[in-house]
Amino acid sequence: MNNDTICAIATAQGGAIGVIRVSGKQSIAITDSIFRPVKTGKTLKSTKPYTLTFGHIYDKEELVDEVMVSLFCSPHSYTGEDSTEISCHGSPYILQKVMQLLLQQGCRMAQPGEFTQRAFLNGKMDLSQAEAVADLIASTSVATHRLAVSQMRGGFSRELTELRSQLLHFTALVELELDFSEEDVEFADRSQLHTLASHIETVISRLANSFSVGNVIKNGVPVAIIGETNAGKSTLLNLLLNEEKAIVSDIHGTTRDVIEDTVNIGGVTFRFIDTAGIRETTDAIETLGIERTFQKIDQAEIILWVIDAVDAQKQLESLSAKILPLTKGKQLLLVINKKDLLTEEAYTTLSSSLAESGNHYILISAKQHIHTTELQQKLVEAAHLPNIAQSDVIVTNVRHYEALTQALESIHRVQQGLGMNISGDFLSQDIRECIFFLNSIVGEVTTDQVLGEIFEGFCIGK
Repeated sequence: MNNDTICAIATAQGGAIGVIRVSGKQSIAITDSIFRPVKTGKTLKSTKPYTLTFGHIYDKEELVDEVMVSLFCSPHSYTGEDSTEISCHGSPYILQKVMQLLLQQGCRMAQPGEFTQRAFLNGKMDLSQAEAVADLIASTSVATHRLAVSQMRGGFSRELTELRSQLLHFTALVELELDFSEEDVEFADRSQLHTLASHIETVISRLANSFSVGNVIKNGVPVAIIGETNAGKSTLLNLLLNEEKAIVSDIHGTTRDVIEDTVNIGGVTFRFIDTAGIRETTDAIETLGIERTFQKIDQAEIILWVIDAVDAQKQLESLSAKILPLTKGKQLLLVINKKDLLTEEAYTTLSSSLAESGNHYILISAKQHIHTTELQQKLVEAAHLPNIAQSDVIVTNVRHYEALTQALESIHRVQQGLGMNISGDFLSQDIRECIFFLNSIVGEVTTDQVLGEIFEGFCIGK
């Protein structure tokens, strides 16, 4: 695969400028075949690398566009191969025309993520750093950006490399003992190995436990919007998302299925889930929607219980026994909606009653945008996300989490084996298993199937 020269459009449609990337042994020669520099008269092959050259792209004698070509030589390029980047005007016709010319001259269309995959295969980055490239492209908040940058710069890899080197040192000593089993010598100090295993168990546990925070930061804090029918849940969802995502109607039971979408509020990504209104019904489809409502309550970190202010006391009394037991361990916020429909007397009475209940609440009008900014602030506070620095190592990848979990099980067996004073060959097997799972994160042991699954999620051109 690495013998091919690949090309792809690396920029999104609609911009004033478009960039086409070319990488592989023939990338400079192929670009030369369609490019004519202005003034210098030099071919790209004779041009100093890491420079920009202004010129024209030609289809035979027909001018296609004025472009700038960036030149990179192996091994000092993103992919580790000779490569060029052609910056042209962003017209879809021009971009496709240049791509067509490159393909005619011997390039192959790049597969999704193939440039980054080549960077990994050529030793420019390890697998966890390559996966961080995709996370960086997909980042939608300050926190996701910082975590991706930290991982791409090798913060996660450095921690794992240190653990692996310590484990390799000890397993080498343990296996050396096996060669001298008849002499009954001990090269690996068991007390030192016990201390090391405890340290590694602490580090791996910390990394694995960070996934709960990392997953929320990456995929959004799940927030379930629940309540009776016609309480204003869909109106609130549309307000928070700033778009007409859900149908709003005075007819009860309009929302019959779960509606989900994400939005960034105060630097935190939230995944809002609008659910079917809770009520007694004989409608089979609506009943299924209500069952899904209770499932989403279980999955959510934050529960927004939307209550019609006009009928607030009755709704609280009728649903408390059903809802409150399901919200244990979660952040529950009572959102008393339709404040604009309350008389001053009713508002005073309701505020007093809510204050006595001890529950966190806020009185709003989603329709009139009353106190909705305050609601957003309360959501950010309820998320309880830590401040993330670029030096922080937090796991956000499910594959990494699963590998860490398996590595943790292996190091637990090492600790148990040391406590039981088992033979060195069994100890060595468990240590090597731990090393194997740590290696799988950074790509020391991978299969084509694993690489395919990882890089197929990338955009073409990266």
